[in-house]
Amino acid sequence: MARLKVTQVRSGIGRKQNQRDSLRSLGLKRINDVVVKEDRPEIRGMIFAVNHLVSVEEVE
Repeated sequence: MARLKVTQVRSGIGRKQNQRDSLRSLGLKRINDVVVKEDRPEIRGMIFAVNHLVSVEEVE
């Protein structure tokens, strides 16, 4: 299964609560935090909610 490398590039300060919750659920706490997650629909949905705050790369 593919994996996604998610990097937080912008702050969650001043964003809606659901966007801050998505960042925390992804495991991102501060700018430049990086997490590697399985490519699943739930993870894709959280990334979609905060796609303007993160960058995403596929890794093997």
